[in-house]
Amino acid sequence: MIPQHIKNANFATKLLFNLAFWVVLGIVAGVLVGHFYPQLGIASKPGIDYFIKALKWLIGPIIFLTIISGIVGLESLKDLGTIGFKAFIYFEVVSTLALAVGILFGEVLRPGHGMNIDPATLDTSSVDKFIKASDGSANLGFVEHVLHILKGAIPPDPISPFIHANTLQVLFMALVVAIVLSFLNNDHKKLVLKPLEKIQHYVLKLLAILMLFSPVAAFSAMAFLIGKFGISSLLGMVELLLVMAAASCFFIFIVLGIICYFAKVNIFKFMRFISREVLVVFATSSSETALAPLMQKLESAGINKGAIGLIIPTGYSFNLDCTNIYLSLSIIFLSYATNVDLTIGHLISILVVLMITSKGAVGVTGSGFIVLAGTLAALPSTGIAVASVAILLGVDKFMSEMRAVGNLCGNAVGCMIVSIWDKKVDMDKFRYALDHPEEYHFHS
Repeated sequence: MIPQHIKNANFATKLLFNLAFWVVLGIVAGVLVGHFYPQLGIASKPGIDYFIKALKWLIGPIIFLTIISGIVGLESLKDLGTIGFKAFIYFEVVSTLALAVGILFGEVLRPGHGMNIDPATLDTSSVDKFIKASDGSANLGFVEHVLHILKGAIPPDPISPFIHANTLQVLFMALVVAIVLSFLNNDHKKLVLKPLEKIQHYVLKLLAILMLFSPVAAFSAMAFLIGKFGISSLLGMVELLLVMAAASCFFIFIVLGIICYFAKVNIFKFMRFISREVLVVFATSSSETALAPLMQKLESAGINKGAIGLIIPTGYSFNLDCTNIYLSLSIIFLSYATNVDLTIGHLISILVVLMITSKGAVGVTGSGFIVLAGTLAALPSTGIAVASVAILLGVDKFMSEMRAVGNLCGNAVGCMIVSIWDKKVDMDKFRYALDHPEEYHFHS
């Protein structure tokens, strides 16, 4: 029998070398510093800024190399087509369900009811740029939106997508290169893939080193957030935040849980498996911080590299489930906050228009406000003033954490479901990974 003091020593040692522990410590320390020393919290912002910038330099190459090596490794281009088609169907169905969940929770729980805000009295100077940005896309039809997205997917040059971490443009270039390489014979494929895989190995090593700084990034992000906006800024909008949290949890554990049930996967086990990535995303409010580690973890759990390389980056552009919840819920919130009555017809119109506009600002900074303003501008019959989006400005940073976490969970589940659907998963290896998540911490 192992003595208790040795067990305690082993536990303490494991804790000290556990990255998740240090991330949690960074979050707690950041909240305390931001609350008690707000100026110091605001001054710590460069910590998260430089971390995200460094990540952006690595995300492009990782996605590019993963997609190429994965797709070229597929048996045929037919596999690429079937994965892409199934992913498209999944994204459309599930993202529409997310929009419906946002409307449902908004109408049932009625956040904003009784606030009695007059949009004419709001200071809209802080959101004017988002409202103006929405003007050009407010009245676009379905075909125009699709063309707008396709235009944004084609890079102006082969370098800028990597510098700016534009996942959609990197995905486009990788697909083109991968399809061209797929026509080579097996000997030539191996000749090309060998140096690419070598480069990928070293890029992932750099990523592993960078992730060691995630606790510092977590501290910086939380200290700035609390120092800048203050915990008190949450109190006035706590109802909306709670409803957003409830809707996101319902979507992840009930909607996605039911989908996972039919795939014979336990949603709670899967969430435990990706818990470290969820924690890092929550701390930094950015999905980018876990994109590459998530891809590597799913691959190590038995999911095909080509499926991961195609589904995850595409999902980050077109399957932003909790962003969809935020958009539909925010519109319902604004209607109650400004005393605008919405009919069933209005709700159906909101759902239909958001199905289009939610895909219209891929990879754009402040896209949440742009899409929200654009949707309200496209629905003047609802009576909700476009300027009313200013009400959300104070809590948008806090809601972005929920959006980022929910989007990560939604894309991870989406990748798993589409891969199982297309038989691109080693199920024995995958089930072992879910039962032993501690063996699958991110490393290179």
